[in-house]
Amino acid sequence: MRYFEDFKPGDVIELGARTITKERILAFAREFDPQPFHTDEEAAKRSIYGGLLASGWHTGSLLMRILYDGLLHDAASLGSPGIDELRWLEPVRPGDTLAGRMTILEAIPSRSKPDRGIIRSLIEMRNQHGAVVVSIRGLSLIGRRPT
Repeated sequence: MRYFEDFKPGDVIELGARTITKERILAFAREFDPQPFHTDEEAAKRSIYGGLLASGWHTGSLLMRILYDGLLHDAASLGSPGIDELRWLEPVRPGDTLAGRMTILEAIPSRSKPDRGIIRSLIEMRNQHGAVVVSIRGLSLIGRRPT
């Protein structure tokens, strides 16, 4: 189990990777972001993107899954009070393999609740070519090690 005390500024945590499929792109977009360049291959070819791409919300959701599998399932996570910045930097296409990485920027003990602290981090997801496709600067609420 990882506790607040285990996170130090400068730490880099590799979170793992997943490959995104056309079928998942279409299913997610049809339910949550039905813009034609996410749901219709022919319309996507005629768009400024030149082909089908995943919704940014889909890539964010995939990043959350990678974050859970690579870190949160084994951490004293208490959720998140929010994010400071979210950027979709490159299109995500069917067949892309996306790998997550979390860099700890700050570890701030709570002044009012001594059983927890806030981790400020940069979380990036890169495709198989090394391009950052999404970045999030956010906050994680993490429990302190029991005494």
